[in-house]
Amino acid sequence: MSTPPASPPVNPRLALLNPYPFERLRALTQGIVPNPDLRPISLGIGEPKHPAPKLVEDALMANLKGLSSYPATAGEPRLREAIAGWLQRRYALTLDPATQVLPVNGSREALFALAQVVIDPGRPGATVVCPNPFYQIYEGAALLAGATPAFANSDPARNFAADWSQIDAATWSRTQLLYVCSPGNPTGAVMPLSEWQTLFELSDRHGFVIASDECYSEIYFRDGPDAAPLSGLQAAVQLGRPDFRNLIAFTSLSKRSNVPGMRSGFVAGDAAWIKRFLLYRTYHGSAMSPLIQAASIAAWNDEDHVVANRAQYRAKFAAVTPLLAEVLDVALPDAGFYLWAGVPDGNDIGFAQGLLAQYNVGVLPGSLLARDAHGLNPGAGRIRLALVAEQAECLEAAHRIVSYVKQSKTPA
Repeated sequence: MSTPPASPPVNPRLALLNPYPFERLRALTQGIVPNPDLRPISLGIGEPKHPAPKLVEDALMANLKGLSSYPATAGEPRLREAIAGWLQRRYALTLDPATQVLPVNGSREALFALAQVVIDPGRPGATVVCPNPFYQIYEGAALLAGATPAFANSDPARNFAADWSQIDAATWSRTQLLYVCSPGNPTGAVMPLSEWQTLFELSDRHGFVIASDECYSEIYFRDGPDAAPLSGLQAAVQLGRPDFRNLIAFTSLSKRSNVPGMRSGFVAGDAAWIKRFLLYRTYHGSAMSPLIQAASIAAWNDEDHVVANRAQYRAKFAAVTPLLAEVLDVALPDAGFYLWAGVPDGNDIGFAQGLLAQYNVGVLPGSLLARDAHGLNPGAGRIRLALVAEQAECLEAAHRIVSYVKQSKTPA
């Protein structure tokens, strides 16, 4: 009788990963049959649905010869210069395209990969701090890098901004990486300069790197000199840190230009960390396709399509938010394309299940986007609504939600 082959070794850290929120939601709605009389509408996934700009499509088609070339991991100088030019126009920042800017294949993969560069799992108590609720990549990146996540819950009194004071001094002393997200996902909160000053002081004291996720920065709703969200890079310069020490900012074209399928973005900031990140990415095989680089140059160099895109979101939020506010605890966020709404009975999962069954509208329960920390789950009792579809579809979904809530309150 032959001996069965030994099982291959597996990275034990994979077992630490939590199911992705949409995987958990599928399990929670598996037995539900949505109302067949209503067409399905999904407000659950934050995937931009507005058309991609024609100038991006044209640039892709005009550069098909790029398929015949291996791209450099650092990207073409023209792309890095286009990114630096956008940072100058958007934030009045001057960065060296050769040493302080690096193109990446969307912010998601870069947010994950940076943790693998920064974290030293051999140091006792390696810790990564992130907001709660949060983009799940932060937690997964921390766990697979050999660190333990620590969470700062959102504060409803501050428009759901993260309460960094919940992290004690002992935890900060073990922290190697801090993820911040401004505008926040799912809350839409934008960090002010005073909050950046606090985090920079903590970084200087404890030596951790700050990863600033800014992929929603171009979707905002107000006018005036302070309407556009503040970048971490911009805050650093204003606070006398022009070298961006221990700061890396992440920006993407996915939301700004409605091209999530391109997987194009950049990181910028501390030249020493950019150099280390480039080394890692050279081995990781993370070079951006020449076609995508050409299309990205066209996108970063044009602002008209961004203004038009922002106007569409403004119109949607102006139409939908007051309607939903009649039945849910919801208000216009600082920025981003999500509404973070409180449900009447505090049962976010039950609300999502009932809404899907009776009105065929999909939403994401807030508790699936957060972890229990400091005695509670800060996402519980809320739902995330992604207003990414055309306005008519978002309005129809809002009317169905209003009907569902009113029907639920009506005595049998």
